Amino acid sequence: MSELTKNVKPLDDFNWDEFENGTTAGVSKEELDKAYDETLNKVADHQVVDGTVISVDKKEVVVNIGYKSDGIIPASEFRYNPDLKIGDKVEVYVESAEDRRVS
Repeated sequence: MSELTKNVKPLDDFNWDEFENGTTAGVSKEELDKAYDETLNKVADHQVVDGTVISVDKKEVVVNIGYKSDGIIPASEFRYNPDLKIGDKVEVYVESAEDRRVS
């Protein structure tokens, strides 16, 4: 055992409740979730946004549009661009945004 680890002792003021529940300084998880959500851009239905292709296969193309989730688009929608590859920039139409509460 090294000299550094031999003399380690727990903090007297460590708050196990905060550690186990994921909260800090009297802030609730709901308040933290709300603050996090407010820092993110929102995507609205029926708008065109720029995205970056992150995955391509025979059936679908996955596009990162800079929001909480990626867009999944049938590969047939890109038939005009047979050379589409990962990293390409594309414009995509958001038909409907996924509800974060959907399970």
